[in-house]
Amino acid sequence: MPPMPEPVTHLLYLHGFRSSPRSAKAVQVAQRVATHHPGVTWWCPSLPPSPAEAMRQVMAGVAAWPRTSMGVIGSSLGGFYATVVAEATGCRTVLLNPAVDPARDLARHIGEQTTWHDPSQRFFFEPRFVDELQALTPDAVTRPPRYAAVIAKGDEVLDWREMAARYAGARITLLEGGDHALSDFERHLPGVLEFLGLTA
Repeated sequence: MPPMPEPVTHLLYLHGFRSSPRSAKAVQVAQRVATHHPGVTWWCPSLPPSPAEAMRQVMAGVAAWPRTSMGVIGSSLGGFYATVVAEATGCRTVLLNPAVDPARDLARHIGEQTTWHDPSQRFFFEPRFVDELQALTPDAVTRPPRYAAVIAKGDEVLDWREMAARYAGARITLLEGGDHALSDFERHLPGVLEFLGLTA
């Protein structure tokens, strides 16, 4: 048995495109951390539509966090952002059906969008945001063992093969079936937290 990693002291959660801190997965992680690890600093920001602005906000927010004991969880587009954070900081990272090439995938979503959790909230996804995503894309994923990924073969939005290939060498949990939202996320939450050194 390999030694357990040191527990993270600061945990960042990054939601996906059209999502929010009210996502089911974000809420489940927040509740588990608050109940079992109240000493952990938790931050789940509401990300603006501009990728460049989102990353400026995130990197400013974690600027004072200890690099050796911070962790990040990212879902979908948030998984892409989490990879950007990980490559900049060297922190441990958990990816949930991560977007691999959002500049390509979101190019067809330019225009007015609504948020999942409050359809009255509207935003405009601008063409320049695709360029911002392209500019943010890391050349490669370095030190894959610091990454863990939960990837569903049944993801109806993203290609599981592309996700698995991008994070080859990471600790990948490959689910038969499943969906993009990881509707059974509660079942995988203990493993996610264990990778971050947070056991109940």
